[in-house]
Amino acid sequence: MNRTLHAAILAALVAAGGATLSVQAATAPATQTASAAERRVDSVAARFYDARARFDPLLYATANGDSRYDDQIGMAIAPQVRARYFAANHALLGELGKIDRAHLSDKARLNYDILAFEIRAQLDLERFPEHLLPLNHFDNIPSTLANYASGTGSQPLATPAQYRAYLSRLQQLPAWIDQAIANMKEGMRTGVVQPKAITEKMLPQFRQLAARDPEASIFYTPIKNLPAGFSDQDKKTLTAGYRQAAERIDAALVRLNTFLEKDYLPAGRLTAGYGALPDGAAWYRARIRNNTNLDLAPAQIHDLGLAETARIRKEMAALAPKLGYDGPLKDFPQWVAAQPRFKPFKTDREVLDRYRAIYGVVQAKLPQYFTLLPKAKLDIQLEPELTRATASDHYTPVAADGSHPGVFWAVVNDPKDYSTVGMTTLFLHEGVPGHHLHAALLKELPLPDFRKFFTEHPSAAAYTEGWALYSETLGREFGLYDDPAAYYGHLNDELLRAVRLVVDTGMHAQGWSREKAIAYMMDNLGYSEATATNQVERYMVWPGQALAYKVGALKILDLRARAQKALGPKFSYARFHEVVLGDGTLPLPILQAQVEKWIAAEK
Repeated sequence: MNRTLHAAILAALVAAGGATLSVQAATAPATQTASAAERRVDSVAARFYDARARFDPLLYATANGDSRYDDQIGMAIAPQVRARYFAANHALLGELGKIDRAHLSDKARLNYDILAFEIRAQLDLERFPEHLLPLNHFDNIPSTLANYASGTGSQPLATPAQYRAYLSRLQQLPAWIDQAIANMKEGMRTGVVQPKAITEKMLPQFRQLAARDPEASIFYTPIKNLPAGFSDQDKKTLTAGYRQAAERIDAALVRLNTFLEKDYLPAGRLTAGYGALPDGAAWYRARIRNNTNLDLAPAQIHDLGLAETARIRKEMAALAPKLGYDGPLKDFPQWVAAQPRFKPFKTDREVLDRYRAIYGVVQAKLPQYFTLLPKAKLDIQLEPELTRATASDHYTPVAADGSHPGVFWAVVNDPKDYSTVGMTTLFLHEGVPGHHLHAALLKELPLPDFRKFFTEHPSAAAYTEGWALYSETLGREFGLYDDPAAYYGHLNDELLRAVRLVVDTGMHAQGWSREKAIAYMMDNLGYSEATATNQVERYMVWPGQALAYKVGALKILDLRARAQKALGPKFSYARFHEVVLGDGTLPLPILQAQVEKWIAAEK
């Protein structure tokens, strides 16, 4: 890596750390007792989490394994709801600032610091009209609720109470859709609209969700799977409720599809990035802060991506002969993709079985590097058909109450075209020791709710995605990359994260077109146009999120290198990982402070 760029990131981390804790300078009466101060922190934390979970329960609660709000859809896109939420956060931050941090125990001080950081991260986006972009093809509430209809995801459907909770959400969906239409109309008036290419991807999704026959609706699916043990009265009441909900949702979807096709699509923009929106440069800079915890300039990140891309491509050039390839480097990915030996699968089940075999190998390696491990095991499932064409492989966390497991969702569109080369590094990232190990531990550690359920919010991404990408690198220590094909898969995925830095900043800060971004990905990753398009359109609607992976992973790797140098033979992977994971999800500046404290203590 370019040393100047690396130093710049570290400098930004230090600066961000100082800014993060500025609220701590607030004074308070010297007579304040430790227990009273800690109770006040706990009270602020509980109210903050409750407000956040009620504001957007699908993202902040259900998706994180908290099922207490499974009957709420949330109206975070409604202007009045949004205004109340930000006002509450201002009040909570003010209340926190009146607490004397000096009177807190180490544990309570850490709660205080994370809470101050997280509230500020919420407020940093207050000035930007994110609610005017309520829908995209990659992440939207109607499709999320449709995916929950199977009862196998984050919202289980096994009891009458769970059926009623999901039905309650379906009953609220038409009003949410109508609010989304109203918001998009306001966005058309103010110039805050999605690119035409994104609306073109949304339309097939929402057309597929519509069903004039309520019993053919995906939202009626739970009734087709009614457990035999339900009472006759429950079956009758739920059937009638779901039928009525499906009818009303279909009517709302007809309104939505008509609006998208007739009004919104013609008003869509031809530009790709947020830089083209009103106040777009500042909006994107805020998204960078939110996703990386750092105030990095887009140009700085762009240069980092270029440097990392060059470094990784050099490693791939050295690896190519070990796989039997001696042609031009630019054609290496296509050559690997064309090798029949890397595509042995005939059925979806065979793909899942291979992932389960990798899981077994990793499980055997973990005790050498981890002493802090969750009890919860990982489930491996296929991505639902509705989102399979546009989804990427991903993980959903285990429920805190144990009602559903953590799940690695494998996206298998055609098993005969599914390659083995990327499976090991992907599993290390999405499964163990990546997202599942971290997220499952969160539910088992004695943490307050605002930290226990802190994985899905963008401001957590630098840690969560940084940890997952760092976990991919552990394949070297585990000996899994002794296989050149598996190591190629790792380098190829790492190259993707480097290319993302270039493409994301290129589109949102440097005026790159969608087509230029697609071409850059195809040239550097050997992707097909369809695959590159899928990736690029994700970054178009989720600006800054793709930056979190590399920035977070580089920070964890840097902290480990510093610990190894400082501690020498006293360094332990298991102890280092315990420090990184043991306090749950941490903003990068606070993670750095915790590791530095550990290094000093170990010395």
